[in-house]
Amino acid sequence: MKKIRSLKGKNQKPFETAGNHWRIHALVFFVVAGACVILIRLYVLQVVAFQKYGDIAENQHMLSEEISPDRGEIYLKDTSNPYPLAVNRQLFLAYVAPKEVGDADAVIRDLSDILQVDRGMIAEKMNHKESMFEVIKKKLSDEEVERVKGLTHKGIHLIPETYRYYPGGELASQVVGFMGFDKDKVVGRYGMEAYWESELRGSFGSVVQEKDAGGRWIPIVDRDVTPAENGDSLVLTMSREVQYEVEKRLKDAVSEFQAESGTVVVMDPNTGRILSMASYPQFNPNEYSKVEDIGLFMNPAVSQPYESGSVMKAITEAIGLEDGKILPDSTYVDTGSVTEGGFTIHNSEDKVYGLQTMTNALEESINTGMIHIEKLVGNKKFLDYFKRFGFGEKTGIELPAELGGNIRNLSDLRNNVQFYTASFGQGVTVTPIQLVSAYSVLANGGKLMKPRIVEKIIHADGSEEEVLPQEVRRVVSEDTAKKMGVMLRSVVTNGHGKKADVPGYVVGGKTGTAQVAKTGSLGYEEGMNIGSFVGYAPINDPKFVVLVKMVNPKGVQWAESSAAPTFQKVMKFLLENAKIQPTESVEAKH
Repeated sequence: MKKIRSLKGKNQKPFETAGNHWRIHALVFFVVAGACVILIRLYVLQVVAFQKYGDIAENQHMLSEEISPDRGEIYLKDTSNPYPLAVNRQLFLAYVAPKEVGDADAVIRDLSDILQVDRGMIAEKMNHKESMFEVIKKKLSDEEVERVKGLTHKGIHLIPETYRYYPGGELASQVVGFMGFDKDKVVGRYGMEAYWESELRGSFGSVVQEKDAGGRWIPIVDRDVTPAENGDSLVLTMSREVQYEVEKRLKDAVSEFQAESGTVVVMDPNTGRILSMASYPQFNPNEYSKVEDIGLFMNPAVSQPYESGSVMKAITEAIGLEDGKILPDSTYVDTGSVTEGGFTIHNSEDKVYGLQTMTNALEESINTGMIHIEKLVGNKKFLDYFKRFGFGEKTGIELPAELGGNIRNLSDLRNNVQFYTASFGQGVTVTPIQLVSAYSVLANGGKLMKPRIVEKIIHADGSEEEVLPQEVRRVVSEDTAKKMGVMLRSVVTNGHGKKADVPGYVVGGKTGTAQVAKTGSLGYEEGMNIGSFVGYAPINDPKFVVLVKMVNPKGVQWAESSAAPTFQKVMKFLLENAKIQPTESVEAKH
């Protein structure tokens, strides 16, 4: 029987094959891993980052230039042609190219003398020997441009630049705003410039074309041109003449009464058109960088709510009339105060009037008379009417940073005290634009109109788009509005509004002297007040609703001595300027 021999020889190593297998596996692993990395990288480059690297490659052989649109302009209405409020103006910039300059000393001397800039500054820029562009001065005057053009030195250049220019200076400055920097871009800041930024700006265009190795256009290759679309222009509802005259009278009043500031808003009650919106102090948009208090950029008419005081009493009376709870000659007995929830609310100067009609309560501005009406209406209905007049919400006027006021104190219907004080304008805040809109409800027969400040939009193609009046809702009946007109007329003839009357015209309105709430704490500032007067005329066919607000006037205690006479001057101008004929005998009245 044969033995079977093993095939393994004496010198063969038993682990050699296993070792070779390990090395092969390792090599395969690294090859596969490397291939995966390459594939992933290719995927990233060709798929994920395709756009990025495609743009880089394209930029290496393409030139692209941005085409800037012309910014739309802003105009005030005028008797003949619109008055430019914000326009584009081409001014020149002076620069030097040190690389081209021959006689540096002469260039420094002559430019310094002509442009009135420091010689040291010019000399420092001239030290950049290889530079081709060193700015010396922007916005040169016509005279400076002509004198620079007369120089014969090499290396001095002028280039045109487009700037925003405000021909009226301070005229309507809080309304129009200005152009300023937002990071690295020049955009509209505040006012119309900011609110209408996208429409005024237009759309940028571009020119794209292939370039050669030297970076030059290749003329035989087609250009891809996307034209710029110029911005829309705006014509405002305000006229230059009216705005100028209202601002003048406001400025005089602030100076006369040594007030901290003042605001006047004039509205057409039938259309909601703002005929004037003036604030003082103002600023010059052409020199906005010189303003130290940036609060001047804000428009108080839309951005500064305040406790309006007794001008709110006309709204409370209208609510009582509309709800059927009172008539103008309804009576109540005033005891001088009302106590509720541990609080006692007094009349001004602690006066006690006894038996009074609702018209008397408005004439004498009796706090308890308003509380009497609010009690009859009830908290829930009072709040509903209050909101219907537009308080607690923005009006939607085409201006930035509008605030809706604060009526949160009325959120708890069980808190009677807050409703009592709100009935005479305390504990709730409103803006001037809200107040003038609410009084327009009484003036136009009961409708809340959306206030608007743009008359029409002129598109880049020359077509015009008129902005139409917009009724928000009916608030009170025509009968209620008519009764309120008679009662507000009585305030002017028999009550605290006598200094607001305009001889020969039937004017109605209401005064209000309010305390100023403390900032960051409860209570009111000692010795500070805000005087207001809101009214309209002529009562039988109202054309103008005017609000006057005076912040902390000196030497007078009540609005009837500051806001009311200012209202009288503004309303007198408006009526006479509109050639509205007097309807009353001045001699008979006075």
